[in-house]
Amino acid sequence: MRSLKIMLLSSAFNGLTQRAWLDLRQSGHEPSVVLFTDEATVCRQIEASAADLVICPFLKDRVPQQLWNNPQRPVVIIHPGIVGDRGASALDWAITQQVRRWGVTALQAVEEMDAGPIWSTCEFDMPADVRKSELYNGPVSDAAIYCIRDVVEKFASGFVPTPLDYTQPDIIGRLQPNMKQVDRAFSWHDCARFIKRSIDAADGQPGVLASLAGGQYYLYDAHLDSRRGTPGDILAVQDDAVLVAAGDHSVWVGSLKRKAQPGDETFKLPARHVLAEQLADVPVLEGSIANQGVDVTDYQPVRYRESGHVGELTFEFYNGAMSTEQCQRLVAALRWAKARDTQVLLIRGGRGSFSNGVHLNVIQAAPVPGLEAWANIQAIDDVCQELLTARQLVISGVTGSAGAGGVMLALAADLVFARAGVVLNPHYKTMGLYGSEYWTYSLPRAVGSAIAHKLIEECLPISVFQARQWGMVQDIGPRCPHAFGSWLLQQASSALTDEKYARQRARKTNLSLEQIERCRANELAQMQLDMVENRQQFAHKCRNFVFKRKACQTPQRLMAPWALALTTTLVD
Repeated sequence: MRSLKIMLLSSAFNGLTQRAWLDLRQSGHEPSVVLFTDEATVCRQIEASAADLVICPFLKDRVPQQLWNNPQRPVVIIHPGIVGDRGASALDWAITQQVRRWGVTALQAVEEMDAGPIWSTCEFDMPADVRKSELYNGPVSDAAIYCIRDVVEKFASGFVPTPLDYTQPDIIGRLQPNMKQVDRAFSWHDCARFIKRSIDAADGQPGVLASLAGGQYYLYDAHLDSRRGTPGDILAVQDDAVLVAAGDHSVWVGSLKRKAQPGDETFKLPARHVLAEQLADVPVLEGSIANQGVDVTDYQPVRYRESGHVGELTFEFYNGAMSTEQCQRLVAALRWAKARDTQVLLIRGGRGSFSNGVHLNVIQAAPVPGLEAWANIQAIDDVCQELLTARQLVISGVTGSAGAGGVMLALAADLVFARAGVVLNPHYKTMGLYGSEYWTYSLPRAVGSAIAHKLIEECLPISVFQARQWGMVQDIGPRCPHAFGSWLLQQASSALTDEKYARQRARKTNLSLEQIERCRANELAQMQLDMVENRQQFAHKCRNFVFKRKACQTPQRLMAPWALALTTTLVD
């Protein structure tokens, strides 16, 4: 197949768009990104381009008629629903209605939304008790990549898409209305599983609006618990979550967003932070791993188990953000795990992102955001220090995508194993930061100085396959989360004797504490300028991220050379 010039039209350069961009490049094509800013700009960029095909992996805006009306250059929408499903709340309804099978459909843009002819579809069994973000970043993302590959192959062979025909018996999808808060509403007298499913179906955005502790909040990050109480009462606090009694049992709620008043803006924060004043008389439960068994159904952001000579420490922080307090809890857990009589320490993520570094929402909410950022970066540096100085062979299991300090945290281990399909963003500059987490030590150690400089300066995502080629990742495991967990533990069990990892094992004996502390000091000197003195507009960029400000233009780094040349010509 010849190399195609493919325009990725997207509302944001989100995880799926990044995955599509990487996959198309790996297949030999030339994808370029256009972020949907305003209709006139998008039309001008795409109409004047030499793009062969436009694919929309993640598009909240309606495709302008000027674009979809061109028969020579199809615009293909990647819709997160089965054939016939239409509407913006596809995943919300699928989770709420507990469908057994779901899928992704690639369809051509036409005047009526999601009603165009079908290019490709891919179905999957719906996971049980799945939250929307987990569904989107897992099975939906996998099916979308299949459809994008299929569309590209079919386009190259002159394929004519199939019109949507609801008279066909196998077309079971239907137009679904946009889900409103009234459709998500629950009572605290309802059963805990129903409440959790309602919150899961709104995970990420928009959350479920509910009454709690005398106020109105959007709820996120739900976990079941067996304790009982008066429905609606807060029974306990643990780490960042509050335990709320339901009709039968109870539900942990990890994150909240206060309902905004007119002219006000609010954002998600850990539930304990939001309700701080109302929790004075609520019992606080001990969250130490030393006193817990492992039960994946419980609310356990940090949990530990042992298998032979391997100690496995799992940390699961919502959206991969790590606040100062979360880092401090993780440091305490690591110190306890390091004192155990084990030979291998396996640290791994949970269901969502592995880690995205410091907690920008908590930073933004602080009385002095720059000082909270400064405390946060030192706390996550402490986590990395515990990994670098461990007696055991340390292995990172990258279970989900990682960015900035989260990538560098993984690299503080001796070996890194990653799940297939994971996307890494090993850079800081887009947030106006120099970076820390010992990156000036760990990244060159893994890939060499030249590649380290390239990664930090280009600010582009990389696949785990690229990361393995460069030495950031030692091996790649199965895409299925459960299969990856089993594979990861097997790899950890054999890592001490496997000759493939002899070089990484030998690095532990050559570790220079003086060198790593010098790296930390130099990094923090730069980060103080960025976080406290706002050298590179970190405060402004952090605020834009937290309040989800729409991009004003597509960054040049996301444009292919052919599209960048065109843009320069248009500007001139």
